[in-house]
Amino acid sequence: MQVSTLPTTPSDVRQLIRANELVQPTAGMAPGHIQANLAILPRDAAFDFLLFCQRNPRPCPLLEVIEAGDTEPRVFAPGADIRTDIAKYRVYEHGEMTAEVSNITDFWRDDLVSFLLGCSFSFESALITAGIEMRHIERCVNVSMFITNIPTTSAGAFSGPTVVSMRPIPREQIVRAVQVTSRFPAVHGAPVHIGDPAAIGISDVSQPDLGDPAEFKEGEVPVFWACGVTPQAVAMNSKPPLMITHSPGYMFITDKQDEDMAVI
Repeated sequence: MQVSTLPTTPSDVRQLIRANELVQPTAGMAPGHIQANLAILPRDAAFDFLLFCQRNPRPCPLLEVIEAGDTEPRVFAPGADIRTDIAKYRVYEHGEMTAEVSNITDFWRDDLVSFLLGCSFSFESALITAGIEMRHIERCVNVSMFITNIPTTSAGAFSGPTVVSMRPIPREQIVRAVQVTSRFPAVHGAPVHIGDPAAIGISDVSQPDLGDPAEFKEGEVPVFWACGVTPQAVAMNSKPPLMITHSPGYMFITDKQDEDMAVI
């Protein structure tokens, strides 16, 4: 279900999602608040994944680790439930996506450790304030995402390619976009690539691996940011027995404001 008029507070948005009354990509929701990617793993794989995040801070900027069996992100969203407050989840078993569901209560186990990772949706309000159009928000579609040839740094059992999100930016606004997003390293920070998609292994920028195709206007250049969907590509590559994630574009909305994470 898509809701045309959305509440602006994170808790109200999460309540709609929990009630299964809001099922759409979360770009533009609760503007000014941090959105987060999710990865959940059994305790015996959690240390390797934590190390993976530390070695790959651009695609996997770690916001909060929720201890095994706990379901409340006490730092970023006290009172929330990580099992129900995302509109769509994906379940990966041995590298294969075996389910996409509206909550993960049936999959929950007491040994599961949850990781919240920064999301580039978080700096979009700052880009819009700077006069840079976010067309996927205006069109109510998902951002374009691509699996690249940029390798991550492996850690224990985890390795795989970097995923990026892409936004068309007018050539004359690229420097400003870099300046704005550089202030938010906790939610991916500055772009990892600007221009020629083939240089990072993308054969057709009009055909994203995930999300929706972007509309380009004359004079616009593709700009690519590291993306928190990277753990899903890593899951498909590394094949852990179990990894639960958000579905691409369907994020966890936290109570923290974007400016809480900004670097002056």
